[in-house]
Amino acid sequence: MPRILDLISYLEQYAPLAYQESYDNCGLLVGDKQQECTGVVVCLDVIEDVVDEAIAKGYNLIVAHHPVIFSGIKKITGANYVERIIIKAIQNNISIYAIHTNLDNLEDGVSGMLAKKLELKNTQILAPKKGTLSKLVTFVPVADTDKLLQGLFATGAGTIGNYSECSYTVTGTGSFKPNDQANPSIGQANTAEHVSENRIEIIYPNHLENKVVSALHAHHPYEVPAYDLVALGNATMHVGSGSIGELDEAMSTDAFLAYISKKLSLSCVRFTTSFKGEIKKVALCGGSGSFLLKNAIASKADVLITSDFKYHDFFDAEDRILVCDIGHYESEIHTKELLMSVLTKKFVNIAVVLSSIHTNPIGYYKL
Repeated sequence: MPRILDLISYLEQYAPLAYQESYDNCGLLVGDKQQECTGVVVCLDVIEDVVDEAIAKGYNLIVAHHPVIFSGIKKITGANYVERIIIKAIQNNISIYAIHTNLDNLEDGVSGMLAKKLELKNTQILAPKKGTLSKLVTFVPVADTDKLLQGLFATGAGTIGNYSECSYTVTGTGSFKPNDQANPSIGQANTAEHVSENRIEIIYPNHLENKVVSALHAHHPYEVPAYDLVALGNATMHVGSGSIGELDEAMSTDAFLAYISKKLSLSCVRFTTSFKGEIKKVALCGGSGSFLLKNAIASKADVLITSDFKYHDFFDAEDRILVCDIGHYESEIHTKELLMSVLTKKFVNIAVVLSSIHTNPIGYYKL
């Protein structure tokens, strides 16, 4: 039986914690990761009824999109629903894991799932994320270059977009002089050496840095390899906020509103009434995405689908784009299917179920 740690490690390979936003609180929030996992309940929000559901099923791991612990907690007395959830989970040995903006920022994450539901084509990240890449620069004898590169590639380094094993190599001359305490693989103590070396440059995601450095030491022939780790300002084209793609055919506003209502099972859509164009290019963001309005306009999208738009934010569209606010819960509910698919693909011998609890705190009254 796998431990909770095994499931967490797999989820964090899929959606690295390094991709979460600075304000977020992803990861294991409650529980002992060394326990054997008896089953998983997948939900959007952790409320008390979800914990009761896990208890009733005998499952000891809840995987949620939204972190139930978001800001600091100074007391745990059961004074509010967050404290009551923590107490109940600990008393019943239930672990709670949150996979939030790190999942939002994946190309095939929350917004990617929404794009699939709408059958969009040619999808890509709407606002690629910066600050997630670094570059390793090192120097290795020419004869040892391939061995070192293969070791680095095995960590995931050298992947750029749809290309893997990417590196740059240029040949030069390295010089060094070992002292009496050195154990050189080339040369002798107190004798200057000049060696034909390759300078290697290779890009890697920041969260792989420890693996990359370990592989460098493991596959480099030198006792003390020289290397630089350089932070990059490049945007990562497959990591970031939102998604943008295209419909097969352009639609009128009315037809498009009917289309997304059917595809996403919506009972209500708030939208900008002033937009008069047709809809072909679609930008979207699961959850609160009003901050992406400028990106959507710059990308020449005809519509931005998201949630939590404030009244005055709708004016910012300035008739250049249709804004559709479909509701926070409605824009992310399909995330449960995504997480279940990810987990069941790997862990075939553990029960993984979608929570049957409706956790949307907002209701819609129909006249």
